[in-house]
Amino acid sequence: MVIIESTIKSNPMGRWYIELCDTTKEESLEMCIDINDYAKKVEMMGAEYGGEVEVAWSSDDNVTEVQINEVRMQMMVYESEVESQKHKQMDG
Repeated sequence: MVIIESTIKSNPMGRWYIELCDTTKEESLEMCIDINDYAKKVEMMGAEYGGEVEVAWSSDDNVTEVQINEVRMQMMVYESEVESQKHKQMDG
């Protein structure tokens, strides 16, 4: 299984972003400024492998707990929106 490394980082302004790296390719660095951007890029990277990917999360030392929690909260909101869309399509 292909592993996509997702690293939460913080810019000099204190804003978090996520760096994506396909571990099977040398030059596959992607930067994501929000969760929607992240989801699109992970999906694009995963499409090359038929969706058979595993995401490995980490964070840089200068990333705060608040920033990590913000990413988690946005991920939960995103996932619930995706689930909601699936149910609407099924019901529709």
